[in-house]
Amino acid sequence: MSRVGNKLISIPAGVEVKVDGSTVTVKGPKGTLTKTFSDKIVVKVEGNTVSVARVDEEKLTRSLHGTTRALLSNMVIGVSTGYVKTLDLVGVGYRAAAKGKGLTLALGYSHPVEIDEVAGITFKCESPTKIHVEGIEKEVVGQVAAVIRSKRPPEPYKGKGVKYNDEVIRRKEGKKA
Repeated sequence: MSRVGNKLISIPAGVEVKVDGSTVTVKGPKGTLTKTFSDKIVVKVEGNTVSVARVDEEKLTRSLHGTTRALLSNMVIGVSTGYVKTLDLVGVGYRAAAKGKGLTLALGYSHPVEIDEVAGITFKCESPTKIHVEGIEKEVVGQVAAVIRSKRPPEPYKGKGVKYNDEVIRRKEGKKA
């Protein structure tokens, strides 16, 4: 029994959900998302709620039930409010600047690190050491933020590098004198 799959998804004002067979389209103020799900899962729109049900009790179908509901919920939240990942640059001389639709990072290398523009993603630099990655697709926002972090992951001795805003770096002591 899927506890996540049985929950109803409430549709906020200004969001429209259309089901065409196994393809679901969600339209909202931030944009439009379309996704095709398995035909073993039935998606129903009733008033301002969306429910997800399974056709049979096979193992694959049961595993897809909660996943489908979570993906649909992410789509509804994405087109209504959007997703944001915040990254902090910690280190002397580490800074970021939005360049066109891309991003330029100075991370202590001999050259600047360029992040190309990604469809549906906007970069905002609140300060030279804070980057906001914004978009309507949760998966893409998380992936782009992970790529930026991978350019200089935080190290455990001084904590220098690119880290998520809410990430806690476990610090090591270093050499004893």
